[in-house]
Amino acid sequence: MRIVFATRTRTPAASAALLAAVAAFAPAVADEPADALARTLAEIEGVFGRVPGFLEHFPDAALPGAWDELKAIELQDGALDVRTKALIALAVAAQIPCQYCIWEDTNAARQAGATDAQIEEAVLVAALERHWSTFLNGMQVDLDQFKHDLGGE
Repeated sequence: MRIVFATRTRTPAASAALLAAVAAFAPAVADEPADALARTLAEIEGVFGRVPGFLEHFPDAALPGAWDELKAIELQDGALDVRTKALIALAVAAQIPCQYCIWEDTNAARQAGATDAQIEEAVLVAALERHWSTFLNGMQVDLDQFKHDLGGE
């Protein structure tokens, strides 16, 4: 399950402010488990205005690590920008399929500045990849020959 979610549509400037707010909450180095959970819940509430109900189902012991991972990987630019990450997440979510993720990843992509055309293309690329994967695997195409035919090994 992904923890990224939107309560309203944000402009690119608002998204940048959100990321700055998230970055302002540096994880404590030697938190006790109860302290880490309290810090995490305070950060989530500080960023989103509340702690969403679905997090009641997430194990307390795992939430601080999951939140820190989410902040580090999805909520800030790295080798990929946030918009690209959201489009990748949407394409994967469409293939899983996960209706919760699709809803959130679409919102996250829009909040990060993705256009409707970019969102549509990301989903279409995922569908096309699935199409060819189904064909190649179903026909048991020889992988070595496939690589050779496409200029590889």
